[in-house]
Order: sequence, then C-alpha cells, then structure tokens
Amino acid sequence: MMKRILVTLPITEYHKKRLERNVTNCSFQYVPLSEVTIDMVQNSEIIVGNVPVSYISASNNLELLQLNSAGADAYILPGVLSSGTILTNATGAYGKTVAEHMFGIMMCLQKKLHLYRDDRVTGEWNDYGTVTSISNAIVTVIGLGDIGLYFAGMAKALGAYVIGIKRRKSDCPKQVDELHLMEDFYEIIPKADIIVSFLPNTPSTYHLYNAEFFSKMKNTGIFLNGGRGSAVDQDALLAAVQNQDISAAGLDVTDPEPLPSEHPLWKEKNIMITPHVSGSYHLPETLDKIVEIAAANIENHLAGTPLKNLIDFETGYCK
Repeated sequence: MMKRILVTLPITEYHKKRLERNVTNCSFQYVPLSEVTIDMVQNSEIIVGNVPVSYISASNNLELLQLNSAGADAYILPGVLSSGTILTNATGAYGKTVAEHMFGIMMCLQKKLHLYRDDRVTGEWNDYGTVTSISNAIVTVIGLGDIGLYFAGMAKALGAYVIGIKRRKSDCPKQVDELHLMEDFYEIIPKADIIVSFLPNTPSTYHLYNAEFFSKMKNTGIFLNGGRGSAVDQDALLAAVQNQDISAAGLDVTDPEPLPSEHPLWKEKNIMITPHVSGSYHLPETLDKIVEIAAANIENHLAGTPLKNLIDFETGYCK
C-alpha cells in the first residue's frame, strides 16, 4: 500500500528532491501549514511539520510525526497521538541559530548596548558606566542539549568558565568546565555571572525560575531564557530586575506568546525581549538541517530501522 506523506515546511525543490531521494512507494503532498486541513492530517501515514494538535485527534493512520521544532510538549499530551504513532523532533537543527541569538542578547546586556539603543529614540547622550566581559565570567548553562552545548562552546572559546547543568549523569563534554545534575541546582546559582536556560516546557520545569531562584543569583548577574517561557515566573523576574536583585535579563520566550503589549516586562529597561525569533528559519541552514533529519527518519521508518530524536512521552525529551 502506498503511504501518504504530508510535508508542511516552506521547502524548495532542492529539499523536495532530498526528501524523495531514497523513498519508494510513497506519495508526497506539500502544503503550507496555513492551508493544511484536518482531512489531510487524518489521511496521512507520515507527517513532517507541526500540524495543529486538534487535527490529529489520535489518528490511527498516523505512523510517524516528525516535528520541525525541538519542543514536543503539545504533542505528548494524552489523547493527541495514538499509541502506535512515533514522535520525533528536530533536535540538532537549532543549536547554532538559537545559541548565537541568545549570545548576542547576552553581549548586548553585558555592554549595556540595549540602553544606548534606547537613547537613539530620544537623542540622549548618556554614559551608563561600567560593563562586564565574557572573558573570565562564570557562565552556567541549564539544559545541555544541542543548543546548550553550542552556547557553552562559544562562551568557553571567549574565555568564560562554563558550568553545565543537566538531568542525567554523563561524562563532562568538552564545551563545559564543570558538570552538575539538576539536584545541585541551588548550589550552583550563586556562583554564576550569567545563567542561561534552554529547558523545554515540562511539568518539572514550570516556574523553575522563581523568586527563590532569583534571590540566590548575584545582584550583578544576568539571566537569559532561550528555552520555554513557562519555565520563568515572570512576576518574580520583573521584581528581581526592578529591585536590582539581578542586573538584567534577556528573553526570547515568554508566557504567553505573543506577550501582550501592555505587559510590564516590556516597560523594564533592563529586560531585553525578542519575540521567539531565535529559531524558526531565520538562519536558512536551519531548514536544511530539519529536512535532513526528516529525510533520514522517513527512510529509517520505512526500512524498519532506528530513528533519530525519538521523544519520550513521559519526559518530553529525546530518549
């Protein structure tokens, strides 16, 4: 029986050729996500792309759902996928783009460039005083997946001492000087000049960064979040910055998204916000990497061989 493959990515002819190169007895349907219908989803055996959760409805036809995102939280909820559906994500595609984006925000905050950029609007000529350097800074990276390791590698290359925190015990990667587990979380926080999080949205990460967390940071510290907005208690973060319990914060993710225009986070001068744009396809090679992951997983699924980036439905992380 010919399998139907629905692809919702904004791909080129080159990408189509890559997806179809080693695949036989399959029909490909390329449809922009905005034009996808529930019938298309329900009639597909393989889907590449983050189709609306409500369209899946535990489809018995769906064998493989290959996400174009690293986060899989919406798809692991009970009743979304049938027990026979394999779920894979795009871990490995976003390391460079997200890490570089968050690194840029960090450098802006360290050098107070956000304040000088704001002065352009009013034409003021101010001197905001002392700045900090990444060289010899203690940088703590929470979440050492593809993105976290890329960020850690850049920080270490510029002379930072990098502390990594992850869920499971492993050998210390070369990008990290010191490795700890989440159980050491509160012991590590006071040491850091910069703390950056790349954690997904799971029950265990919800409001992990709360008033207690910010109270343990250095008052000169910078907090960055490039993972999911739900990990941060935003009221606690705002209070920490306003009370100068920490120096500044940089967010590419918020809760909710979009962040309402009247939200007080927008008004705080020492909180830099970008609207969840670090990933997506803003760096063109990211899409190339997603297509490569998807092509390999389609081929492996059809051949009955192991797939990359299998999602553990209990944790929301790759197995």
